[in-house]
Amino acid sequence: MRQIELKQVSKHFGDIEVIKPIDLQINDGEFVVFVGPSGCGKSTLLRLIAGLEDVTSGQIFINGKDTTQLAPSDRELAMVFQSYALYPHMTVRKNIDFPLRMAGLDKNERARRVQEAAKALNLTDYLERRPGQLSGGQRQRVAIGRAIVREPTAFLFDEPLSNLDAALRVVMRLEISELHQRLGSTMIYVTHDQVEAMTLADKIVVLQAGVIEQVGSPLDLYHNPKNTFVAGFIGSPKMNLLSGSEAEKLGAHTIGIRPEHFTIEKDSGLWEGKVGVTERLGSDTFVHLHCPQLEQAITVRADSTLSVEYGEKLYITPDTDQLHKFDANGLRSHGQT
Repeated sequence: MRQIELKQVSKHFGDIEVIKPIDLQINDGEFVVFVGPSGCGKSTLLRLIAGLEDVTSGQIFINGKDTTQLAPSDRELAMVFQSYALYPHMTVRKNIDFPLRMAGLDKNERARRVQEAAKALNLTDYLERRPGQLSGGQRQRVAIGRAIVREPTAFLFDEPLSNLDAALRVVMRLEISELHQRLGSTMIYVTHDQVEAMTLADKIVVLQAGVIEQVGSPLDLYHNPKNTFVAGFIGSPKMNLLSGSEAEKLGAHTIGIRPEHFTIEKDSGLWEGKVGVTERLGSDTFVHLHCPQLEQAITVRADSTLSVEYGEKLYITPDTDQLHKFDANGLRSHGQT
């Protein structure tokens, strides 16, 4: 059982409460992603689990054992940071082997674990190179390999792809996801990028200002956000949120509509808009419309074959079966699943 449980865990820095009392359960083999805007407390929460920060109150259980007061080295966790933190004078083999040597493991056992980790991460041909001879993605894989050989209860990733370029981030996302499938290990991953969260996670924990706003699968959060914060944060492009008279006509204080849930016409529709910026992404086109009736811009997803020009008039009509309704407090209205 590789389970992690937080019971009423909080964290204060002086008089500032950065994590309000949190309950959370992470199950054996789950890939859990902490996501939220900068300053929401996601990295602090990860560091509390790792033991790199002391909790102000509450308890952290790992495999059923209260580890709240244990040192990081005694928690059977392995952490991968944003910076690779590799020893430049050591080969890849020695970098991966280092934590095992410090733990006093037998030489043969160390060699076995290093070879297995290198094979899993496609690093076998690079074991005798030094970090300076590797690409950014290869160095990140070495850092992950150094965590794998410890055979931890869980892996903790703190924004590990932030230093990589966009194309390499996509590749490394796939590699980390495949690694999780092969190892079946419990993984906790921190990111500010909700696309990373959606593509990697079994379960997403959305945080804002030290509070868990919602926990659920990527599709559950996408289709059933419990409040306007989650609705506007999860999804790219984000959900359109409308308030005012037009929202009231549709039956709520605030109406949420995903960009894909509009019908687009050139001659008639519920709302008239003028084309602003158009983003052509190959299979999809996202059109940003300025709608006077709504007193705001709306983003709609169109087929890639749609031909529109800046300033052109378009009409849009929302799919009423796909509306998300929120009350004056920003909470999902009763009666919605």
